Amino acid sequence: TADSWNYSIESWLYITGTDVAKRLGIEGYYLRTVPPELDGRSTPKQGHVTLRSDPPGREGVPVSEVVSVDALCLVRFGLRRADDPRILNTLKAIDATLRVETPRGPSWRRYVGDGYGEHADGSPYLKRNGTIGRAWPLLTGERGHYELMAGRRAEAERLARAMADQAGDGGMIPEQVWDADDIPEKGLFKGRPTDSAAPLIWAHAEYVKLLRSLRDGAVFDLPPQTACRYLERGVTTDRVIWRLDHPREVIAEGEVLRVVLDAPAKVRWTVDRWANTCEVDTRDSTVGTYYADLDTKNLPAGMVVRMKFHWADAHEFEGKTFKVDVV
Repeated sequence: TADSWNYSIESWLYITGTDVAKRLGIEGYYLRTVPPELDGRSTPKQGHVTLRSDPPGREGVPVSEVVSVDALCLVRFGLRRADDPRILNTLKAIDATLRVETPRGPSWRRYVGDGYGEHADGSPYLKRNGTIGRAWPLLTGERGHYELMAGRRAEAERLARAMADQAGDGGMIPEQVWDADDIPEKGLFKGRPTDSAAPLIWAHAEYVKLLRSLRDGAVFDLPPQTACRYLERGVTTDRVIWRLDHPREVIAEGEVLRVVLDAPAKVRWTVDRWANTCEVDTRDSTVGTYYADLDTKNLPAGMVVRMKFHWADAHEFEGKTFKVDVV
């Protein structure tokens, strides 16, 4: 299951050919999130996602515009290499849309469209419309960890110093720093703390971890299991998981459709509108689910898999037929 999730990250979150990508001269980039109704597709190119800062009644913003620093965690968690071309593309998108240079070093905003911060005139965040998410020293530390994994130790050290310099006079690292022109009458200076939470203990923890990582010469909290499995051994899978609460609409040529259910069942499926059928009994995973692999690996694009379930305990069919396109 973990292998399948890792294998599916690009189909869920990597988008290509957008206006942002064309403007930056890159193939594509990882997105922050997609709404549940879109993540069963082969690529999240259409639709809108509602952000927490959106006013009531707003449709949301196009999914394709929500660039985020989150994607660098794919490297830090041992799922993608620091020099993976898709990560490098995303890095360009992140820096073009979210990076802020301050007199105390660079910092980053969380994601395009973030509204958790002060207004443009410096008035405080009171859950009102028009607020702007500001830069987070925490993200300076996270970028430092990425730079260390990319082999750029000097840059990681520079970012650690910048993170410390963005602390307040008492040495407390804030949630956010001001990232616009100074507004002295409101105590807001570029690269200095805003009225956000201080200290942000999460930021202090990130700073301590970055110092430890620099001392060790390796990221302190990189999970060794994922790094070994996916980066060193290159484990992958052709299984794509389908669930009742996450019914994928599409699989690609060469992929095996794995049906995962919460109760034992027989899966009856067809590719010729029931002229011919196959049946597969689910197997007990021993962790509360039951699964069956459908022999879809050799199906060409354009075929449509239709399936229904006969529940073993209830001795009846699920009252619906499900459809998955091969692309």
